[in-house]
Order: sequence, then structure tokens, then C-alpha cells
Amino acid sequence: MDNKTLEYQAKVYMYDLGNCAKEYGFKTDDLWELSLTTADEKVLMEKKYMPLLSVKALPEMLSELGRVVKEKLIQAKTGIEKQLNPRNIPSSELVYLIAYNPKRTR
Repeated sequence: MDNKTLEYQAKVYMYDLGNCAKEYGFKTDDLWELSLTTADEKVLMEKKYMPLLSVKALPEMLSELGRVVKEKLIQAKTGIEKQLNPRNIPSSELVYLIAYNPKRTR
């Protein structure tokens, strides 16, 4: 995945986050939380949070995609920098970047 593709995928993800925030009536204090997850963790989070948006990427590009989305997402909380560092990804099983609002559970 080259840099242009990464930027494009981040823009599409940001567009989806904006649409979802409007659809679910997010207020100014409703923030997206970002997380890198495995497929199993994604299923568990989908059962717990609503709305939840995910994007699948190659494990070696997931960290960079998360960094680009975080930079673009004005409302994003900081606190996943260590998780977005490729040296801290424990395995190649991390394949999803997930955005959710911890205040909005099912």
C-alpha cells in the first residue's frame, strides 16, 4: 500500500466517521476513541458499542493508517500513540482500526 492509497483510505474513513457522527447526533463532547484490534476483539467491541466503524488493513500498514486518521480526526483523543507504534504491535493479528464512542454502549 503506497502513501497515496493510505491517504485515500484515511480520507474515506474520516468521511464515514463524519457521516456516522451526524447520523447518531454526536454532540461536541462526544469523541471517537481509536483502537487497533484483532478480528476477535472487533466482534466483542461490535457487541458492546454502537456506533462502531472499522477498517481492515495489512498489519504492517495498520499503525500508519491509525496515525494518519488520528492526525486528521480533530476530535480524537490522544492515548494510543504507544499502540500505534509498529514496534509495540504484538503480532500480525492486529488487522482492524476501530473508532467508537465509549459513552455509547448497546
